[in-house]
Amino acid sequence: MHTSVSEDERLIRVTAVVLRDDAGRILTVRKRGTDGFMLPGGKPEPGESAAEAGARECAEELGVELAAGALEPIGVFRAAAANEPGFEVEGAVFAHAAPRVAEPAAEIEELRWLDASGELPDDLAPLLEHRILPELARRAGAGSGNADTRSEARGDVAHATLAPAAPEPRS
Repeated sequence: MHTSVSEDERLIRVTAVVLRDDAGRILTVRKRGTDGFMLPGGKPEPGESAAEAGARECAEELGVELAAGALEPIGVFRAAAANEPGFEVEGAVFAHAAPRVAEPAAEIEELRWLDASGELPDDLAPLLEHRILPELARRAGAGSGNADTRSEARGDVAHATLAPAAPEPRS
């Protein structure tokens, strides 16, 4: 007997949060047992709004408290799921200024600060690389003036399990 799987059954809905440090780098995370880096976030629980899910996931994964109401909506994006072959992920994405992050928690194995204005590493999740980063670049190019979506060139990708370093002095 052949059973077909509907498109909706192959869609994973998640919330993700863009957290930037003072230098404009974006915090990415790698979950235990996976290779790809993505934004902090996860699946909403029943009855939970996308913003509430983003705040809860940041608390669980990073040990930081964010107010759901302080999350700035960026958009909703779709791409191939990074860790579930044959599935697609739909991410409601928000931005928030990066709080101090001490170390990864829950299922997060590694934290990495990403300079999206430089060469991108080849281990980014498709949703981040092909949908979210281009939207952030578009917004930065449009001169939105919003510090949470603006990028500064630094030319590096920083791996971190400690709080982000202090910003470099400006000349």
